[in-house]
Amino acid sequence: MTYSVAVSGASGYAGGEILRILAAHPDVEIRTVTAHSNAGQPLIQHQPHLRSLAHLTLQDTTPEILAGHDIVFLALPHGQSGQYTDALGDTPLVIDAGADHRLESVADWDRFYGGDFHEPWVYGVPELPVAGAKQRERLVGARRIAAPGCNASTVSLSLAPGVAAGVIDPGDIVTVLAVGPSGAGKSLKANLLASEILGSANPYAVGGTHRHIPEIRQALVAARTSGEAAIELTDAPDRGIRISFTPVLVPMARGILATSSAPIAPGVTDDQIRAAWEAAYGDETFVQLLPAGQFPRTADVLGANTALMGLAIDRAANRVVVVTAVDNLTKGTAGAAVQSMNIALGLDEGTALTVNGVAP
Repeated sequence: MTYSVAVSGASGYAGGEILRILAAHPDVEIRTVTAHSNAGQPLIQHQPHLRSLAHLTLQDTTPEILAGHDIVFLALPHGQSGQYTDALGDTPLVIDAGADHRLESVADWDRFYGGDFHEPWVYGVPELPVAGAKQRERLVGARRIAAPGCNASTVSLSLAPGVAAGVIDPGDIVTVLAVGPSGAGKSLKANLLASEILGSANPYAVGGTHRHIPEIRQALVAARTSGEAAIELTDAPDRGIRISFTPVLVPMARGILATSSAPIAPGVTDDQIRAAWEAAYGDETFVQLLPAGQFPRTADVLGANTALMGLAIDRAANRVVVVTAVDNLTKGTAGAAVQSMNIALGLDEGTALTVNGVAP
């Protein structure tokens, strides 16, 4: 069976990456691409690397144009997807690459985003440990999927095995991320101009203000309830998950290098720590733990649907340190969306996705 697909926000970075992956997918036909201000223009004018899709023209993003497809991908700015998802009730599968359907807490949505709150959908991070299993089990047969935030899924995947196994204390998580500007989208912003970022590193959303913090907390709460050794949840608003999160904009077009650490739980051995990550990801294709002493580079995951991670045990500081590299547009967004689509439809999970990066 061939599934018809519409992709909204097709002139942007996330929409373009979804199209790049789907262009090589044997089970889908990209029938419709839409945009807002760029509607009426050839897709190739905005995505000149997508030569096989040169025949497509950007149409207006309206519920009427998006309707009538088997699958709709929404790659729109945060807060804009909900107006369309409400009108796509008859569409068999809708995947939102924005934040509108990620959060379960109305309070978190109001604090970090604002505007209308929309119901949470199944979270599109298949490898994430949850409730004694993996998130992929919840994706089987799903009709509505919320693709993850790139920073959020990177940090969540980094620490969820330790939280689920009870080998780290999630009440003192510190994470610092080097991120490329493509994660901020394609809209013109002064702080993203080449003259502003080349030769510089710029922190942003410092001091607990980044929008991905509640998404990470939500994922780690789910992981915390999955392991027999997990610490009992508290009644605190943060559910015992406390995160210091600092992203730093660096001059690379795409990529995330997240360095995350948390205290080692009392009485836990080094072998138990590494075993937690090996048990979680030893059989995974797209999340890979590197051998002891090795750590990833963002260059190793460019264009790949892989999260590569290295783990260190710092006994002097009594902390576990996990360094994870992803391509924010691939595994961080579009790759996760397509991987989740494959699972939902009963297709081979890795269809159209690669573990091979592009180098140099």
